[in-house]
Amino acid sequence: MANYEQMTDEQLIRKLRRGDKNIIDYIMEKYKNLVRKEANAMYLLGGENDDLIQEGMIGLFKAVQDYDAELEASFFSFAKLCITRQMYSAIAASKRKKHSPLNSYISLYEANEEQGPLMETMAAGHESNPEELLVSREYAELLETKLEESLSSLENRVLYLHLLGTDYRTIARLLDKSPKTIDNALQRIKGKAEKILRAEK
Repeated sequence: MANYEQMTDEQLIRKLRRGDKNIIDYIMEKYKNLVRKEANAMYLLGGENDDLIQEGMIGLFKAVQDYDAELEASFFSFAKLCITRQMYSAIAASKRKKHSPLNSYISLYEANEEQGPLMETMAAGHESNPEELLVSREYAELLETKLEESLSSLENRVLYLHLLGTDYRTIARLLDKSPKTIDNALQRIKGKAEKILRAEK
């Protein structure tokens, strides 16, 4: 990892795109102080500091995934924008007295079927009839809303990152939690989803 320090952020991102996944951890660690600095500034706007740091790390993660050297300026500028935008969204959501909407992350209904048992529990079936598909979509959106309302802010973040296909270790590092805490959160999410499904039957 020593040679990472001699590379620019843009070079690191290109190397990451070529398959060096260790760079994600390096960039997260490198920018953690920037996230904390932005969180401290926005704490005055009414956000919870720990929550803002977690949101900022998610913003940083998005920046790593979405950065395009051909379209954007420096990675630093792009990352700072993504971090602050994610934090502002979290503060706005908290002022509406609700958790960050899952819809702003990714739709459970549109999630890849390969995501596993959690997403399968939210499926209403694999109908091919257009009318049945419409009912299925509406049903899934209703379940999504109810699940969203029942999740804690941590569970919302864990679910978002899980749906992106992020592994436990990376989720744990992003949210500054242990892998066991992440696993427990996913089990709670699955339990809540199944409970909602049973109540709807």
